[in-house]
This record gives sequence, C-alpha cells and structure tokens, in this order.
Amino acid sequence: MDEIYMRLALEEAYKALSTYEVPIGAVIVHGDKVIGRGYNRRESTKDPTAHAEIMAIKEASQYLKGWRLMDTTMYVTLEPCAMCAGAIINARIDRVVIGAKDPKGGCCGSIVNLLDNPRFNHKAEVKFGILQDECSSIISNFFKQIRKEK
Repeated sequence: MDEIYMRLALEEAYKALSTYEVPIGAVIVHGDKVIGRGYNRRESTKDPTAHAEIMAIKEASQYLKGWRLMDTTMYVTLEPCAMCAGAIINARIDRVVIGAKDPKGGCCGSIVNLLDNPRFNHKAEVKFGILQDECSSIISNFFKQIRKEK
C-alpha cells in the first residue's frame, strides 16, 4: 500500500512542477482514505509556510474537524524540513513515509530526527525509500532545468 499512496504524493509533486514550484507532494491517509493532499505553493502564494506537508495537514484537519490527526500516515516525496517535522509532531501524525532523503534540510533522520526525539510529547514512525528513484529524480531534474535556464 505504501507505493500506491506514494504515487499519489508524486501526483501532487507533479502539480507543483506544472506551476514551476519545487516539486514536492504529500498526502495523508486515515484508514484507507486520503484525507489530505498538498504540494508546494511557496512561490505562487508568496508564503514561506506553504509547503506540501502543511497544505496536506490543513486539509486533513478540516476533514477530521480537529487538529489531532491520530491514526494517520503522511506520504511525502521529500524528507520534511524542521518546520514540517514540527507540524507533524503537533498534528500527532503516527507514521511518515518518505520517498527521498534531504541531506541539506531533512529533519526526519538526515540532519536530525525530530520525529523520534524523546523530549517531544509525540513520536512518529518514519520509513524511507518508497519510490525513492522517482521522488529523487523529479526534484533533481527540476533544479537541473533551473540551472540550465540561468
């Protein structure tokens, strides 16, 4: 099932790509139902918090009519940053499935692992590498194209 939902997160990443945003996508699943979707919208909204994970958390919270997203799994194409890892903790998301690691900004194991820090009141299980090649290539191809255009 992880691959099926990661493909949906990749669909969100392609939406970001189509609007010339950094192509990162996320979905949140409760039971077998997708209750939140999101893709990066920082450039189009001029909002530094408009990350894919935050967009998906907001939609899932509206669906569940509350901020506690217990018994949910987030699927995200790139390892969440510190802000998004913090939002995952605050939303009480149980599990995070990540396509590609982010060695420059990832806070779920690459730089630090905020989701498994015993000092926080919530921990989330983390799983890496689902559709890693596809998740990694969409981002690397995006930045290659930007460098080529400069």
